[in-house]
Amino acid sequence: MPNFNNKVCLITGAARGIGAGIAARFAEAKYQIVIADLRLTDAAETAKKIADKYQVKAIGLAMDVSHEGEVADGFATITKEFGRVDVVVNNAGLQIISSFEDFKTDDWKKVIDTHLNGSFFVSRAAMQMMKTGAGGSIIFMGSVHSVEASAKKSAYITAKHAMLGMTRAIAKEGAKYNIRANLVSPGFVKTELTLKQIPEQAKNLKISEKEVVENIMLGQTVDKEFTTIEDVAEVVFFFANFPSNALTGQSLIISHGWHMQ
Repeated sequence: MPNFNNKVCLITGAARGIGAGIAARFAEAKYQIVIADLRLTDAAETAKKIADKYQVKAIGLAMDVSHEGEVADGFATITKEFGRVDVVVNNAGLQIISSFEDFKTDDWKKVIDTHLNGSFFVSRAAMQMMKTGAGGSIIFMGSVHSVEASAKKSAYITAKHAMLGMTRAIAKEGAKYNIRANLVSPGFVKTELTLKQIPEQAKNLKISEKEVVENIMLGQTVDKEFTTIEDVAEVVFFFANFPSNALTGQSLIISHGWHMQ
């Protein structure tokens, strides 16, 4: 097995859910871990659990990715603590359910700022750091909604589509610095974000929560199964540690057959 000692992985939105699962997968391989999330207490708690379980160095950062200054402060801390970053996973996100014509401007901006502008701030800082070293890997947490659309999710869909374009742009520009960029696009994963959507969609679509799960969320899968956090973490790890530019600018969909390409 390759030795990943001293390599550093930053995951945003990583205090729980998919982000925490990704952090655990990298820590298992002896990466040093940076957990970034909105609340320092949450990030620090998750970092401590990972450090204790996997015997690696792990730190927590308070980082609202939609605020350029907080991202800059976070990378300053990473530079001080580790002096490098090898893998960055843009995982921070949120979801707001609304019809397009009723979408509130502030809500629209909040979704776009977190997913799209946040990924820009983090990825730009990562590239600036990686290009002075050995390069690295930038992973975007996309979605089936990077290539598909659903009702009541226009801001999220817009942001996730745009993240695919950002991935490809970074792959083109980063290659000369040995920086790769790829997008991981899960179907529905059973996280707090997903569970929160079920009653919201049931109310908006005027159907039962059971119908939301079986017909809306999992209706196009081949087996009516949620994608797991472990599935997502494994694909992120694979992309991050692929040894060449043969895999850059790519999108891999993990959705139980919801979308096939």
